[in-house]
Amino acid sequence: MHEIRTTERAILVSLESGSEEDRSRIEELKQLTYTAGADIVGEFAQRRPRPDIASYLGQGKAEELFTEVKAVDADVVIVNGDLTPTQQRNLEDVVGVRVVDRTQLILDIFAQRAHSREGKLQVELAQLRYLVPRLTGTGAVLSRLGGGIGTRGPGETKLESDRRRIRDRVADLTDEIEEVSQHRHVQKQARRELPFPTAALVGYTSAGKSTLLNTLSGSHVMVDRKLFATLDPTTRRVVLPDGWAVLVTDTVGFIRDLPHDLVAAFRATLEEVTEADFLIHVVDGSHAQMAAQMAAVGHVLAELDAADKPTMTVFNKSDLVADQYVLRSIVAERPNSVYISALKRQGISQLMAAISKLLQSLLVRMSLEIPYERSDLVSLCYDSGKVLKAEYTPTGILVEAEVSRQVAGKLEKYGRG
Repeated sequence: MHEIRTTERAILVSLESGSEEDRSRIEELKQLTYTAGADIVGEFAQRRPRPDIASYLGQGKAEELFTEVKAVDADVVIVNGDLTPTQQRNLEDVVGVRVVDRTQLILDIFAQRAHSREGKLQVELAQLRYLVPRLTGTGAVLSRLGGGIGTRGPGETKLESDRRRIRDRVADLTDEIEEVSQHRHVQKQARRELPFPTAALVGYTSAGKSTLLNTLSGSHVMVDRKLFATLDPTTRRVVLPDGWAVLVTDTVGFIRDLPHDLVAAFRATLEEVTEADFLIHVVDGSHAQMAAQMAAVGHVLAELDAADKPTMTVFNKSDLVADQYVLRSIVAERPNSVYISALKRQGISQLMAAISKLLQSLLVRMSLEIPYERSDLVSLCYDSGKVLKAEYTPTGILVEAEVSRQVAGKLEKYGRG
């Protein structure tokens, strides 16, 4: 009697040149596979400049992979790259088990990690957009859905392998996401009414954004060593030492070559990034591929039209950095940057001071004459910025203040000169 497996056995496949970046990408694939819940029972690498157009590896290497799959009794092959529908189908025909590419693996992790209604809808939408070009018309693609990496999500709804039906479902999902997004927009509008500037935490997955939010706010946002622990945005109020407060939102982590459909599907969620007054880019300062990870974050921010926002760069995990001199040199050369250890609460006071300094640069200086019946607006100036002068006259209150941009809009009609 065969033992029932509870964990999938995966072979990782990659094309490589032997570079440090290749090794980093393979380590990242291992982390993604671990996060998806599979055991890695083998690695299969081939040195070639570009993928084979028909089967990614080429016929000979694909047959070698088949032998390896049989030898280790693997359930799934995970490819460290994106496959065309033809490559995926041909490779599966040779190796005899499911073949999952990097995009499908990431989508699967998102399917497991999505908890809110909006998150689940967004993941299903991204999966269906990925699936449409892979429909063969025979039902072969969908017939295997329902268990294992690359099969979670839309398979559970038993969708028929019909392009029109799937496109109808895509249209329905888009409408549902828009409905949920409108509800969240109302919540965001209410939040924007508060007299606080807003910041969005961005960064490569596992850089420590959630840990930092917990440290700054004293909250208990879920922290996990696995990738993509945070899918649904979480906002907390952070009070700075000088008494100012800022609303900080934790957002989904980025990754190299983040699937375009995933960025598109999560665009409503990622509006937290585009609408924030400034960004806090959390970087894993101890990672060997730190520069590549920062570049990947920059690429996604550019895709969201948020690359030019005022940004504070926070080099996290400084306690794990062997050469502290190099880290300090990087920080010294980069404006609006600090190094910290969010987990060990090292450098937090310097970070708070740097955020206060950045906020100061975002404030708008105003000369106001506020009528006594709107004296509440004077309190608003104190709450949202810095009052430099307040003079009470027979006709009203003369105020010189530096306030946040959203508050400046409310006070504009009372401006002098």
